[in-house]
Amino acid sequence: MSLYVVIPAYNEELNIERCVDDWYSVVEKHNDGGTSRLVIVNDGSKDQTYEKLQKLAADRPLLIPLTKENGGHGSAVLFGYRYAIEAGAEWVYQTDSDGQTNPAEFEQFWEARNEYDAVIGYRTERGDGKNRVFVEKVICLLLRIIFGIKVTDANAPFRLMRSGLLKKYIAKLPKDFNLPNIMLTTYYVYFRDRVLFLPISFSSRKAGKNSINLKRIIKIGWTAVGDFYRLRRNIDA
Repeated sequence: MSLYVVIPAYNEELNIERCVDDWYSVVEKHNDGGTSRLVIVNDGSKDQTYEKLQKLAADRPLLIPLTKENGGHGSAVLFGYRYAIEAGAEWVYQTDSDGQTNPAEFEQFWEARNEYDAVIGYRTERGDGKNRVFVEKVICLLLRIIFGIKVTDANAPFRLMRSGLLKKYIAKLPKDFNLPNIMLTTYYVYFRDRVLFLPISFSSRKAGKNSINLKRIIKIGWTAVGDFYRLRRNIDA
């Protein structure tokens, strides 16, 4: 079973080595066929993130550093997903590079994979502040109103997915859609795929500064409302 761990990164030079150390060991453990990879997508960082990734890859053959022009978190996630699918991944896992998720919690997701098409985390507590919690609650309310689905956490960066179904649902999204994980969660639940939600921990970021402030979150969310309605009209296409 080939596993591709996909991680977007933007200005994470203070976190990136720890991130690689944490998740490289997970990929090594699940590389029996020699085809699993750790794919980190540098989203046009202005610091030394990509240069550090290149140095780290010199003695880590399973690490694939990719780079692209800055397009935002969603764009980088989709870039990594498409790369993994085209490379022949059977399972695609996504998390973030800021150290807020715990690699030790991955194993329960991997163990559950044979019974499900997607295993998605939900954050029982969040270390990124009350504003983020409020935004997530608003998103889940919108999904209930627009799509008629009920989820606790639609956007958690801790998700393991079969690549075939992931490819199918990505095809429904605009190329650089801002919030792909929210819509992927929506599709899995709306179409009643075999999806399991498991609790995960979510701490404060280890170092560096979050590049998305509340003002930008509100702007992205406002745009998303229109996107959600458009995607809902075409959901069965």
